[in-house]
Amino acid sequence: MQIVLSETEARVLGSLIEKEITTPEYYPLSLNALVNACNQKSNRDPHTNLSETDVLRALRQLGELNLARSAATDSRVSKYEHRLSETYNFTRPETAILCELLLRGPQTPGELRSRAERMHPFEDLSLVHTTLKRLMEREPPLVALLPRQPGTKEARYAQLLSVNPVTEETAQHPANPQATEAVLSQAKPIDAWSTSHEEERVRQLESRVEHLEKEVANLHRQFAEFRKQFE
Repeated sequence: MQIVLSETEARVLGSLIEKEITTPEYYPLSLNALVNACNQKSNRDPHTNLSETDVLRALRQLGELNLARSAATDSRVSKYEHRLSETYNFTRPETAILCELLLRGPQTPGELRSRAERMHPFEDLSLVHTTLKRLMEREPPLVALLPRQPGTKEARYAQLLSVNPVTEETAQHPANPQATEAVLSQAKPIDAWSTSHEEERVRQLESRVEHLEKEVANLHRQFAEFRKQFE
């Protein structure tokens, strides 16, 4: 199934992945710990101020996509964990790179190597490129190469679980025509996938609305039966 996450869902998923790897002694996370992880000022871009309601809503959506769940623990406090490994057969390097892209947005291979080191050390930059290539070759692709911005030496990469940044990045940072055309020609399969991706998002929302309508109808029926007891 093709997955389209909101920005909040991407932040929650990335935070769960990061904390499982970097602080396993505190994982799974309580709701309070997860909110703090999402809103922390380090290793996050952009900074957020999510509420418990925001995070709970994102957890519900991630649960429907089999990407997160309430963990079975001995604690009286509800705790949460991600299910990424059950949905994707990722290696540790792939998990580290994707997590960084979820938490900090588009980045260069050099930035990814430095920032992902706390989750997985990459001996050299070629290993980062190899990992990115594997993520780009998945079906559907999970990572895209963005057009190089004017005045920069390196192109950036972005995750595709929540957005398709190729067209957005080109519009916001127009590069020279030859470079832009070359990148977009490589990204055609991603653009085609993005259209299908959005259609899948619409289908998911329609399914949720239908489910809610059934729940409301069921509540009306139960309430009517309840009233009859007092008539």
